[in-house]
Amino acid sequence: MKDDIATAEQIAERARWMRRRAMQMVHGKGLGHIGGDLSAADILATLYFGVLNFDPARPDWPERDRFVMSKGHATGVLYTALCAAGYFEDELLESYMAPGSRLNGHPNRNYLPGVEANTGPLGHGFPIAVGIALAAKLDGSDRRTFVLTGDGEQQEGSNWEAAMVAAHNGLSNLTLIVDRNHLQQGAPTAETTALDPLDAKYAAFGWEVHEVDGHDPAALLARLGAPGTDRPRAIIAQTVKGKGVSFMENLAKWHHGVPSDEEFAIAMKELA
Repeated sequence: MKDDIATAEQIAERARWMRRRAMQMVHGKGLGHIGGDLSAADILATLYFGVLNFDPARPDWPERDRFVMSKGHATGVLYTALCAAGYFEDELLESYMAPGSRLNGHPNRNYLPGVEANTGPLGHGFPIAVGIALAAKLDGSDRRTFVLTGDGEQQEGSNWEAAMVAAHNGLSNLTLIVDRNHLQQGAPTAETTALDPLDAKYAAFGWEVHEVDGHDPAALLARLGAPGTDRPRAIIAQTVKGKGVSFMENLAKWHHGVPSDEEFAIAMKELA
């Protein structure tokens, strides 16, 4: 059982390592979604080292908290978080996206401990998380469910069906986090299908809604670790695509771009 809650400073250091390691993986294999990895690093570091109750030695422990990575393309940051949390050794990260690797381009719970759901097609992870949270409520369990979606992913209609079901069933054990970096593959979300006012939409669906700086571990820790109410909770985390690398920040092309050797050297220096 996790009992060593990290400080905000320790979480920030974990996130820094995760960004650097994800950058190495994407550059080394020439594949990945580094922009979204970088935007979500502080969120995952806060969850795994400050919020979630889990035991990497017992990945199937029934009373563990669940985390579902609905934006399943962001495996660089998910795998580095699981590695840092103790689910497997760092050497396994070297096999990222290699033929036959357990570290697929999208997470697969049949291959890797700590992965709660197979995700990749956008709009699937959030409904799965609702089902997991509903099962916990029916069991009378205190276990919690957290799910991270991209903001472009919010354009999928399945998310809004899930939001209605969660509110209708009073799933106070469920927390949705939206990685609100305002960019999706190829364009800003506002140019594809505008989302705002996203907070008012979730509030109208019956959710408790909060906005937070998605790159402030102290703010994330305070919000994600706060006691719940009688409603599901939506956290809109304002983030920057490509966070931490100057030439990647706020550019849609880095949704799945791969840095050249020269760019990689610059990125690693900036992420140090």
